Amino acid sequence: MKCQKCDRPATFHITELTGSKPQELHLCEEHARQYLSESSEGAGAASGLSASLVQNMSQQLSLSQASEELKGIDQKTCPICGITFFDFRSRGRLGCPNDYNCFEEQLDPLILSIHGESQHHGKTPKRVGKSDDQRTLLIRLRRELDESIAKEDYEHASELRDKIKAISE
Repeated sequence: MKCQKCDRPATFHITELTGSKPQELHLCEEHARQYLSESSEGAGAASGLSASLVQNMSQQLSLSQASEELKGIDQKTCPICGITFFDFRSRGRLGCPNDYNCFEEQLDPLILSIHGESQHHGKTPKRVGKSDDQRTLLIRLRRELDESIAKEDYEHASELRDKIKAISE
């Protein structure tokens, strides 16, 4: 069915019982919004029932706008793994670490509401041991130690040995 004021499809069907006959209106979203704003201005002296009806219809219009925005967000896709935000919402799982950056704007409020924080502040398990930076440093120092011994630079080699020993403890 088409809107009575334009050629767009009618999404709101309003029946008014003001006179002896019920009056039916078939309006698109834009004209329904306009009609409801006109009704709310004239409803100052009218009954509270019609004002609440206007308020309910206005809420319905804002909900339809929110659902349209959500449709746009749901189609947002991660360039790495290809997961959409709709897939995340339906499964509850992300596809790759890049999704936290890709959907950051939508995930931050969600993470805050669930955990109360958006940053992890925890401990490193003891069994993990040294960090990757320390391991890399140890590998580099051991390589330099081997080179120093091959060059017979024993003073430098003893310094490297002491550094390795200090980091390893």
